[in-house]
Amino acid sequence: MNPDKKTLLFPILLISVGVGWLLTTLGVVPGVDWVWTLGLASVGFLTFAVGGFDKITMVVGPFSILASGLSILRQTNRLQVDLEVPILIIIMGILLWIARLPGIPIPKWIIEEPKGNSKK
Repeated sequence: MNPDKKTLLFPILLISVGVGWLLTTLGVVPGVDWVWTLGLASVGFLTFAVGGFDKITMVVGPFSILASGLSILRQTNRLQVDLEVPILIIIMGILLWIARLPGIPIPKWIIEEPKGNSKK
């Protein structure tokens, strides 16, 4: 991981927690666990920011972002948990299916050879 990308992790997570805390304090959509919800969204966005775009981030990033949105719907009583879970399972299947497309690259860390084992 690029050192510049590593420095993104803590500030973005800290901002997310602060925004969630502020939303709770201000009474915006009371009853929502913003730390959990924004934490999920942050993981989704950081997946792309840190990992780039590949077969793994194509699944983890969107899944986390969509799970965050569904979490808000559930916590505001617009979606029941017995609907949320099957929707998440379907989304995971679709994302795994999309990740199989040949146009989406394999993560570099999977195909790179270890530095000490280069063939000559």
